[in-house]
Amino acid sequence: MALFVSTFINKVDRKGRVSVPASFRAALSAQSFQGIVLYPSFTTAAAEGCGTDFLEELAAASSQSFDLFSPEQDDINTLIFASSHQLAWDPEGRVVLPEEILGHAAITEQAAFVGKGRTFQIWEPEALKAHQAEARARALANRPQLKLRRPEAAS
Repeated sequence: MALFVSTFINKVDRKGRVSVPASFRAALSAQSFQGIVLYPSFTTAAAEGCGTDFLEELAAASSQSFDLFSPEQDDINTLIFASSHQLAWDPEGRVVLPEEILGHAAITEQAAFVGKGRTFQIWEPEALKAHQAEARARALANRPQLKLRRPEAAS
């Protein structure tokens, strides 16, 4: 499973091309599809990104969690799968960001690739700074607790 860490700010050219960070490409290199999947976030002004393996896992979890014709299943299908773009990278490691993604995230000259563990996001850099400040303030106020699962000892 791919793991995305760190933040990289890359230039977006006039054609909407941007370099996918080398570490992100390396994390996805074992997949059959050599590229990324992007869809507009339905919670922030950013693009959500992942590999096809994560999208397949999301599809399986969705079909297990919701009835086939439920409103929740329809929402997931509409907001994620119907809005997704599979973007293969070129020999230089670039993808062309679709107009829908550029507009949703207000990306013009630069794009910030933000590692989120098993997924990543793409932000307009100044919007990312504001989002990070808000997240930091929430974390300071709420002090979230995270329980790590420890592997069970072999018997």
